Amino acid sequence: MSSLDRFLIAPRCVPVLDPQFRPASLATRAFAAEATVPITLGLEQADGSVFHHTMSVLAATHPDAAEANPFFVERLVKFLLWAYGGWRIHVAGPVELADALRRHYTDTATGRFDSEIIGQRIYDRPIEVVHAPTLADLPAPRSVTAPLGRHWEGCRIGFDLGGSDRKVAAVIDGRCVFSEETVWDPYFQPDPQYHFDGVMDSLRKAAAHLPRVDAIGGSAAGVYVNNRVKVASLFRGVPPDLFNSRVKDLFLELRREWKGIPFDVVNDGEVTALAASMSLGVDSVLGIAMGTSTAAGFVTADGNITSWLNELAFNPADYNPAAPRDEWSGDFGVGSQYFSQQAIGRLIGPAGIECDPKLPLPEKLKLVQSLIKENGDVRAARIYDTIGTYLGYGLAHDADFYAFEHVLVLGRVTTGVGGDIILDAARRVLKAEFPALFERVRFHTPDEHDKRHGQAVAAASLPVLSALL
Repeated sequence: MSSLDRFLIAPRCVPVLDPQFRPASLATRAFAAEATVPITLGLEQADGSVFHHTMSVLAATHPDAAEANPFFVERLVKFLLWAYGGWRIHVAGPVELADALRRHYTDTATGRFDSEIIGQRIYDRPIEVVHAPTLADLPAPRSVTAPLGRHWEGCRIGFDLGGSDRKVAAVIDGRCVFSEETVWDPYFQPDPQYHFDGVMDSLRKAAAHLPRVDAIGGSAAGVYVNNRVKVASLFRGVPPDLFNSRVKDLFLELRREWKGIPFDVVNDGEVTALAASMSLGVDSVLGIAMGTSTAAGFVTADGNITSWLNELAFNPADYNPAAPRDEWSGDFGVGSQYFSQQAIGRLIGPAGIECDPKLPLPEKLKLVQSLIKENGDVRAARIYDTIGTYLGYGLAHDADFYAFEHVLVLGRVTTGVGGDIILDAARRVLKAEFPALFERVRFHTPDEHDKRHGQAVAAASLPVLSALL
């Protein structure tokens, strides 16, 4: 029996299609109940921002300390890295935990993935782990927030690039006059011209519905700094040399094609949160988009965004070491397998729905949607109920890191009857396991059109027209 087993708590609300699910939210609480040694972690970003997070670990004399402490520290840091970002990790706690974490990023495949993507590709340096002998040796916490979007004057185009479709909207003074969704397959295309031509095609179609184009705003999965692509799953099929020579400045190239007008591209998670905040007229919002992967973003109580990454697709949701593995990072139990089309594809078999295993994920989703829409198929309902159960436990874990009062859930997976089942299951989990969170948090969904196109419309509000002056 592993020393971890005692902390991997079976949920009261068992996902009907995944009885081995062991929620991160319950595991961390079980571990914390026996942990007595406080440690503080500090994540440092390239701009000097530093985020602190405090947890406790088991005393060295605890029989499970040797296995459980490194596991829970690494899983927590994994969440912090993909939620907040950072390249240098300061550990004010036992030196052996700092050493174990350092080895993780150099000696394991999943650790090296995080170091390459977050460290080298986003922050231009590998992840570094520094032991701080005392709390006083940690750099002081510091963060930067900034307003985002909400600019509606003029004639604008907004686009949202997903893994299975791209969406575009034409907006005049805040009123959407045209929107369209186009199927595409960007993930494994080796030629960046495919991506360039696809985006240009959508932009031209939207421009045809405007008297002029004053600004263009975009939403896309990945990390973007000053419109330059740092890392993005949409371009994972592009060889490294072409990525560096063409993809990094792809959106700057597109801007030149549109005569240098204001042109801003940001992470789709941030636009998810922006769409949520604008749609609801509230702040303290966590937005979650369940599409080809999982996008998320957070709007603070002041209505601003932070410099956080908010890449919940890679954040641990299931602490069962036998949980399904993400095909890109190779890690187990991360969000993309629970809150996206990948979850639909993974659960079709356990639900007893027969289909060609080679069927693309968007087609599998369409099959499940048609089954529940046409005859209320109980097998399809179980898939959505399972995803909703995941969501309830996932939000309880998110609440340890994000101070949200509102949750907006959108994306293709939530379209139709299935979305209602997902939210009902999530509420059921919160009421049964986390009653205080159930009383505090309000769920929201946009209407059916906004579920599919809300991010593209919100993206149109990103550029500031005064940038021309």
